[in-house]
Parts: sequence; structure tokens; C-alpha cells
Amino acid sequence: MPYENLLFESEGPIAVITLNRPQRRNALSLEMMQELIACLNAVGQDPALRVVILAAAGKVFSSGHDLGQMVGKDISYYRHLFDVCSELMMKVQAIPQPVIAEVQGIATAAGCQLVATCDLAIACEEAAFATPGVKIGLFCSTPMVALSRAIGRKRALQMLFTGDMVPATIAAEWGLVNNVVPATALKAETRKLATRIAGASPLTVGIGKQAFYAQIDLDQPKAYAYAKEVMSMNSMAVDAQEGISAFLEKRAACWAGK
Repeated sequence: MPYENLLFESEGPIAVITLNRPQRRNALSLEMMQELIACLNAVGQDPALRVVILAAAGKVFSSGHDLGQMVGKDISYYRHLFDVCSELMMKVQAIPQPVIAEVQGIATAAGCQLVATCDLAIACEEAAFATPGVKIGLFCSTPMVALSRAIGRKRALQMLFTGDMVPATIAAEWGLVNNVVPATALKAETRKLATRIAGASPLTVGIGKQAFYAQIDLDQPKAYAYAKEVMSMNSMAVDAQEGISAFLEKRAACWAGK
């Protein structure tokens, strides 16, 4: 389907979604977030697509919410706006395919939240991250949810209280991104990672992604109780039996996706 604020293309099993409002620093307008939800939902239902790359056009990955849409509204509007934002973030983690953020520039506020929400992230050396809402009287409360889960309390609070920019190298040390590469290598490195993931059984990757987010906030006994049941059921899958057999027989596995 056509999008006004996004570009979509598929590179074999890799879906590439590009934020396409460079003239507005890829601000997450209500319309863009709704399009992203629809696009991710469509990708999530397409078994031919095994990995998602979330990229952005222009010099900025995303500056966060479109502040032009946030002046003089009533409480019902703000609740709806942040409901849609929360739905978007949860959709990123709900689809079976891993989502990799390809961060070519700064990502601030809800843009930083989007990077923190993605399953994986690769940034170029010029990228930087911030949650600067405190500087304009609007604390980054929803970005805080994803950020604190990605980098921990003390580092998240440092970003949230100061609003200062964190360079890509520090973001990697803190766990906000997986890797930092030169700008000229960003696209290739992101696709290299996506291709590695796409080579695995899509069923297994989907099971693993769902299980990861289901167990991450459970206490350890509950996490093990949940995970052992998931792994027991996974063991019964055709792809699990094929993968084990292929390993024992020293041959390449042939995935059935079931």
C-alpha cells in the first residue's frame, strides 16, 4: 500500500521501512506513527519477510514527536497521541521478525525511544541520542519506558534529567545500540546482520523474540518456568527436528517454517 510518510521496499527476505519526512527531521507525527503501525502489521503477517530494517531519510533519524501537533490540544488528544505512540512501540516488539534500527543521524525524544525499542540497532559514528524533553517542560516519560529497559536506571536518568546528547560510541557502551560503524559502512553492516538473521528458521526466530519479551520482566523462577515450556514446545516443531538432524548429519538445514 502507498504511504505518505514512509518508504517501503523488500530486499529478498529483508523488509526495509524508511522514515521519510526529512524536511521535518523525521518527526513522528500522528499520521507517520499510524502508517508505521499499519506497515509493521502488514510485514508481521508476511511469512516471506524475515527481518525488518528501520531506516530514515535525510540527516536525522528522528527528532521525536512533531511538536507542531502538540500545541493547544485537549487532554483527549494527548492521550490519543501517546496511545498511538505506545501502540507503535509495542508493535515493533510484537511482530515475529526482528527489527533492526539503522541510525544514520541524531535520534531524540520519541526518536530515541524508537531506537531503544527496536530489537537491534546499528549506528554510524555521527549518530547521537538524547531525551531532551526536560528542556522544554515536557519530560520524556514515554521514551523513559524503552530507554530505562535498554540502558538501566542510572544512565537513563542521566539522559532524562539533563537532556544531553550521548554520542554513538557511548550509546554502544551503554547498550542502546549494538554496534557503531563509519557512515559509509552503515547500510552494508545493517544488511549483513539482517542477512545472518534471515538465514535462521523464521518460526524459531519468531518464537524466540516473543519469548524474550515475555520473560524479560519476570522474576527468575517464573522466567524459567515460562522458558522451559516454550523450549519444550519448540522442540516439537518440524524446524527444530530438522535443525538438530542437520547438525548431527553435518549438512545444511532446510527450513519449513513450521
